[in-house]
Amino acid sequence: MRTRLEALRELVGLSAARLDAHTLTEAGHVLDEAVARHRLSLDHTVVALAGAGGSGKSTLFNALAGAPVSEAGIRRPTTTAPLACTWSDGADGLLDRLGVPSALRRRAPHHPREQRPGLAPDPQPGDAGGPAPGLDGLVLLDLPDHDSAVPGHRRQVDRLLGLVDAVVWVVDPEKYADAVLHERYLRPLAGYDEVTFVALNQTDRLPGDAVHRVLHDLRRLLDEDGLAVGEHGEPGAVVLALSALTGEGVGELRDQLARFVAARTAAERRLAADVDGAADRLAPVCLAEGWTGLSARGREEFEDRLAASVGAAAAGQAAERAWLSRAEQACGTPWTRLRHRRAAGRSPVPRAAAMPAADGPAAGSALGGDAACPGPDAPVTVPAATAEAGTAPDSATGTDTGTGSGEPGARAARAVVEQAVRTLAGDATAGLPEPWARAVLDTAVSGTEGLAEALDRAAARPLPGVRPARPRWWAAVSATQWLLLMLQAAAAVWLVAVLTAGPAGDWPPPALLLAAASLGGPLLARVCRLAARGPARLHGRDTERWLRDASAACGRSRVLEPVAAELLRYREARAQHAVTAFGPGRL
Repeated sequence: MRTRLEALRELVGLSAARLDAHTLTEAGHVLDEAVARHRLSLDHTVVALAGAGGSGKSTLFNALAGAPVSEAGIRRPTTTAPLACTWSDGADGLLDRLGVPSALRRRAPHHPREQRPGLAPDPQPGDAGGPAPGLDGLVLLDLPDHDSAVPGHRRQVDRLLGLVDAVVWVVDPEKYADAVLHERYLRPLAGYDEVTFVALNQTDRLPGDAVHRVLHDLRRLLDEDGLAVGEHGEPGAVVLALSALTGEGVGELRDQLARFVAARTAAERRLAADVDGAADRLAPVCLAEGWTGLSARGREEFEDRLAASVGAAAAGQAAERAWLSRAEQACGTPWTRLRHRRAAGRSPVPRAAAMPAADGPAAGSALGGDAACPGPDAPVTVPAATAEAGTAPDSATGTDTGTGSGEPGARAARAVVEQAVRTLAGDATAGLPEPWARAVLDTAVSGTEGLAEALDRAAARPLPGVRPARPRWWAAVSATQWLLLMLQAAAAVWLVAVLTAGPAGDWPPPALLLAAASLGGPLLARVCRLAARGPARLHGRDTERWLRDASAACGRSRVLEPVAAELLRYREARAQHAVTAFGPGRL
């Protein structure tokens, strides 16, 4: 029981601010009452006599006490306040908790045969003349009528029924099927069957075998209420017939109470029923049918959408084109460079100080948790790839992959980001109980705030792992192109000189040299362009992968991890509910 109570306490703590206050208040009340009951004597068992007006509660109370300690009569209501009778000392703390004033506390008279140790009382079926041995530790309460016209009486009954260890419901042949009794008390308290007694009183008013028919019908009604009736040694409520006025059957009830009190387990049984009830009330908001959690596929789709929101694919293509463009400028003929310079002069584009390495370290290895998702104060720089490419906004993704104006080169498409978060939340909450699904959704939505801006800042950061903008072999090719140009000029001068000397001159060598130098420059540029395709493609892939990892890091830190933490909290709450409901063996 201690383990179940600790699990319930953990469950209430985990569910705070997620479940409605009424549900948590009821569970908290169970915990408070458990602590209060365990502080008091567990050697005493508090049993209340409850019933409707005229059922004979006070008469049965006097019969069990062995003395007229409670006023009984035809005036209604006879009992206006709870009256207590104890069979042993040490129950004052319990009576204080129950709110029974000192003036309404009685002590059961001592049975004469109890004065001689070892002498068992003579069996006296139906004897109501004195308390039976074995009732030591019993605290018996006579409650007001639950159907009293005085509202205060009903409130007292309801309050005390939540505090006592066991209840004896006293019914009579006229009101045993009363709807108020069954719908307001017996049916809601069906889970307390092991601490419930149902006594059909006033059987002396029934002729012949009518007692058996009424008792059978009473058992049927109790079964419809969901109250298990203990028969043939099975656990459940005790149902019996008696007449408090004549004493018939009172001895059987006294014996049942004697065994019940002697077990010293009533308080634990009552507490177990309280915990069972709390677990049943929490089950609809703690147990999920068909819930599988956040799937790996859902995570991948979320990261794919974030990558699309920053235009990772378009940025990779732009970086590849930029690399090829720079290779063409560096390895092309001087005339090709001149054309590029004139075009750049007509439409200036900012140039980066350095270009990311095409064969440098993988982007994902350079990212470290939240470092890839900078905060709102992080500086914004223009990515080298997009600054070199100077591309226009990508119409397919709705993102800006490079404005060429010094602004961030990638702007996250907010509609795509919001759709990604909604889809992720839907995947994570499928099958969750409504309060927990709402908590997960709120967590995801709160993570959406500022996510698009964080993606902008992450995408605008320079790629890790840079090297000189011009690979060394580009410089060698450039020098060769200039050498070929000078060779062309020399061959041209040579050819002109030979032709000027006359038709007999040896003109084929300079002509061949001029042709070779003229064709060698474009051919070398073509070969270098083909050679640059592989590194350019690798650089484009690195750029795309870096943007994907940067956007994924932002999504993880702002949405995925908080959502996963909320789902982990739910898993723990569900595990604690299993312990609360079934004990530690089901954890």
